[in-house]
Amino acid sequence: MTLLSKLFILLAFFSSGLYAAELKEVSNKQLLTMQQSQNALVIDIRTEAEWQATGIIPKSEKLQAYDKQGNFDTTNWLTNLQKLKSSSDQPIILVCRSGHRSSKVGEFLTKQGINNVYHLNNGIQSWIKSGFPVSTD
Repeated sequence: MTLLSKLFILLAFFSSGLYAAELKEVSNKQLLTMQQSQNALVIDIRTEAEWQATGIIPKSEKLQAYDKQGNFDTTNWLTNLQKLKSSSDQPIILVCRSGHRSSKVGEFLTKQGINNVYHLNNGIQSWIKSGFPVSTD
């Protein structure tokens, strides 16, 4: 194998990662800006009890990711997510209590090749602590 062909294979191997979807983190203010200017779809993945306890970010959608036993029905969840999206390139911002679950679900989505996936840094706890409004709907 020539040096040129080895170089080509090496370049092809490393460049494939350049196009992979990547999970990004957003702040409270960035979430608001993206929601208003980019029609970002804000998905609250917490449980019903958590939604009732704290409320949700206004104009966000409730789509519980994990059941009480900690299981994640990926097929059903992805189907429901697709129903909420208005376009294939619409930004998705995931929200949970502290940012832990939303980062896990976000990583799952990016591994599925879904682009424009974000999660709220420090979750709804940070949102509420910073004085941003919540909706009880």
